[in-house]
Amino acid sequence: MVVIIGAGPIGLATSIALQNRGIKSLIIDRGCLVNSIYNYPVNMTFFSTSDRLEIGNIPFISHGPKPTRKEALEYYRRCADHYELNVKLYETVKTVHGKDGAYQVVTDKNTYPADKVVVATGFYGQERKMNVPGEELDKVLHYYDEPHRYAWQDVLVVGGGNSAADAALETYRSGANVSVLVRHDGLKETIKYWVKPDIDNRIKEGSIKGYFNSEVLEIREKEVDIKTPEGLKTIANDFVLAMTGYKPHYGLMKKLNIELTDDEVKMPVHKEDSLETNRPGMYVAGVVCGGMDTSRLFIENTRVHADHIAKDIEQKL
Repeated sequence: MVVIIGAGPIGLATSIALQNRGIKSLIIDRGCLVNSIYNYPVNMTFFSTSDRLEIGNIPFISHGPKPTRKEALEYYRRCADHYELNVKLYETVKTVHGKDGAYQVVTDKNTYPADKVVVATGFYGQERKMNVPGEELDKVLHYYDEPHRYAWQDVLVVGGGNSAADAALETYRSGANVSVLVRHDGLKETIKYWVKPDIDNRIKEGSIKGYFNSEVLEIREKEVDIKTPEGLKTIANDFVLAMTGYKPHYGLMKKLNIELTDDEVKMPVHKEDSLETNRPGMYVAGVVCGGMDTSRLFIENTRVHADHIAKDIEQKL
């Protein structure tokens, strides 16, 4: 039995690859199926085409040139149903005891024996905090869902990537008074090519206020202090959308005794061919392999991890 921690696309793909080799597996996730995609904005469209998101040789047909969040959720449910994958949802892995061939995966609800363990927890484990006074207020959100609740409100979007651009444009078009705050001198060039001109032009014309080379100093119930090149500014505020990114669940990896690189990337140490970590019989799969470098790995270029891991486990079992 192989226990896979994480029911994202790569966790599902790994279970399918193992099943194709006659190896049983169990998937455990603390949230829902493909929880990271579920937490994407409701109206999000993927950058990639649907064929690059496919797993298990099941076609992914989308209505437009780029698949939507809703279509992806339906697709991965269909994959799990088709292969009748053994999935335990809303169950949190606490630790893993034992050794290769005789692991015990301990959750908040049960303990499961495992010959091998695969960690496929992605990088949505924890949000990157701004670490400023007031960040704990209910009006500060690290996940953006949809724009309606922000109509006619003063909204500050913090961040310069795709999530920030989408949140700023959608809330602006729903009637919010939107400002965007970016630590650097401009928005990221990696913003989706059909979104970048839109957000740039809205800032240029003043429909959305842009603060660059700036940072949040303090958040209060009805205002926010920000540091700008022109000095300290206090702006009216009802909501802060902190689109500051996420980081892998390092707390879990520490409990699992998975070694990390000693640089700022903090990548889990693993073999390139098999993806086995320093702990024998324990593997990493998917975007979690990139550590803090969350812009290098995606579903598209980590789908191959499933076959690499399944092949190695088959040989060892």
